[in-house]
Amino acid sequence: MKPILIRVLVVFLIFFTGWAVVNFVLTPEKPLPVFSPGDINPKLVDESLHGKKGKHRVAPFSLTDQDRKTVTEAMFQDKIYVADFFFTTCPTICKDMARNMRRLQDEFKDESQVLFLSHSVTPEMDSVPVLKAYAEKNGAVSGKWIITTGDKKHIYELARKSYFAVLTEGDGGEVDFIHTENFVLVDAEGRLRGFYDGTNDDEMKLLIRDIRKLLKEMKSSS
Repeated sequence: MKPILIRVLVVFLIFFTGWAVVNFVLTPEKPLPVFSPGDINPKLVDESLHGKKGKHRVAPFSLTDQDRKTVTEAMFQDKIYVADFFFTTCPTICKDMARNMRRLQDEFKDESQVLFLSHSVTPEMDSVPVLKAYAEKNGAVSGKWIITTGDKKHIYELARKSYFAVLTEGDGGEVDFIHTENFVLVDAEGRLRGFYDGTNDDEMKLLIRDIRKLLKEMKSSS
């Protein structure tokens, strides 16, 4: 190959590489979507909310955590959090979910703006002492990973009408039961920003990335 042709190719490669780097740096990161009921698989949305567009936020709630403290939506104001639904005697998916929630807690242990909220779907069995033992077994840090019990109808309504976490229909009655692997990402305004399989390690990598996106979003707007 002639020397002049080699020099032209080198110059071209340097120019192209520089252009690609500049384009990558200057291209704004795509924000996470903000979900309304109309954006979500209708099977996950309570029939009363089908097709609804516009602002959707997690409804007010009142629960009790592993330390017997009352937990309300006010605790999560201006916080990013991940919500899930579990039960302490679950022999299947909940074990992986707890492991991954612990992983998330450890990943963001120094980020005071990131919290984790687990809801028992068998509150009649998961009393505060039971939750406390479960929290200790799984390394939950009080005030960081909040593990809750409460009124069953209230919890099930949150799952179906606020977080859109489950496919099943029901009224939260005695025979009603929900079982879901979904982790739901909620932003500092109480809006839904993502859904992830809480048993899947690759999905957890995506969730960690998306939490960091929301943190960056918060810091840039403050």
